[in-house]
Amino acid sequence: MKCIIGLGNIGNEYNNTRHNMGFMCLDYFAQKMNVEFTKKLKKCIYAECTINGEKVIIAKPTTFMNLSGEAVVELMNWFKLQLEDICVIYDDVDLPFGSVRYREKGSSGTHNGMRNILQLVGNQNLKRIRVGIEQRDENSRIELYDFVLSKYSKNDLEKIEKEICPIVKENIDNFLTK
Repeated sequence: MKCIIGLGNIGNEYNNTRHNMGFMCLDYFAQKMNVEFTKKLKKCIYAECTINGEKVIIAKPTTFMNLSGEAVVELMNWFKLQLEDICVIYDDVDLPFGSVRYREKGSSGTHNGMRNILQLVGNQNLKRIRVGIEQRDENSRIELYDFVLSKYSKNDLEKIEKEICPIVKENIDNFLTK
């Protein structure tokens, strides 16, 4: 069994914000797999599908971003998952907008949701797909909190749908075949 977790914040007010890139990419993947997030645990919603004969859980934490680790631990305990069977998708303000990076392990960087996950699982050997959201001008005075919670433009949303999500899906497919 494998588990793919997309990070974001639950609630309509967070739809199409930069910090919800993990949710957006996971929604795209779920749509391609023809599944919906209809199942619930205390700290997440999820869908199930079978890919190459293996059960795959696709999950979104229902905690706020900074408590995402609670949902990951819940999923690990409920489904008896091992760390190597999990991949987390999340936004990364330190990468250029649209870039996608797959990593087998590492630190959380500046991402508080990932920091919480690594702290609660007690290990940095967690696979992740980082999706770049950085667009700020060097001279911009917008605070990081305000930037990650700001909405994407229509053009950016089109790029996410047509260019970025398909690349993320390729990375998910590679994770699932290893």
